[in-house]
Amino acid sequence: MEQDLLLKSYLKRLRLPAVAQVYHKMAQEAARTNATYEQYLVSLLEQEVLQRETNQQKRRLLQARFPVLRTLDSFDFSAIPTLNKAKVLELTRGEYIEKRHNVILVGDVGTGKTHVAISLGVCACRQGKRVRFYTAAGLINEMIEAQAENRLSKLLTALMKQDLVILDEVGFIPFSKTGAELLFQFCSAKHERGSLIITTNLNFADWTQVFGDERLTAALLDRLTHYCHIVEFRGESFRFKQSLKQRLEQP
Repeated sequence: MEQDLLLKSYLKRLRLPAVAQVYHKMAQEAARTNATYEQYLVSLLEQEVLQRETNQQKRRLLQARFPVLRTLDSFDFSAIPTLNKAKVLELTRGEYIEKRHNVILVGDVGTGKTHVAISLGVCACRQGKRVRFYTAAGLINEMIEAQAENRLSKLLTALMKQDLVILDEVGFIPFSKTGAELLFQFCSAKHERGSLIITTNLNFADWTQVFGDERLTAALLDRLTHYCHIVEFRGESFRFKQSLKQRLEQP
């Protein structure tokens, strides 16, 4: 009894909660199977490592601040026949993050760009990457607030530490001159220092509509597309089709 209490105390001090939870049960199993001391120790430490990896993965998913969790398991590729499924699946491996390349998902409203972007972000979290999700408008608002409070440099430093930043809905609303300049500042700073996933419903030729300045837009696109994977989404809106289906099914 005294040894048991002492062991639990040591495990708590060493911060080995998974070992503390299973060591007694696994000791009984080791005795039953005549496992060596080394085999027992390896099994114990394996439990601790697995638990820590699970906890870290959960923490990364929370820190990413996804609006919802999405995976490709629930994405209907058949609804967008023109979508390059092989390319999307290739991106799940995360090699573009290692190379600090960007991904731009461009196409019609409601075709699953955000779903795929979040799915790729979830994959990156599971691969041990630091990920942060923003809408384009949300990031601009945060940068404007940070600038007003003299902490923009601190915010940009934190964003530079992210392996992957997802910018959703670029093109939904025009940006103010200040907002466009701040987004350009962020994307320029991120160039070749980390990866971006951008979703947009606008063709590149139309980006001036939201950024307002042709030279700034051209310089931004030059940086974003320097090392970039472009995936097109062309088709009818999922949400529209679902809504239409529900209406037809109503008595």
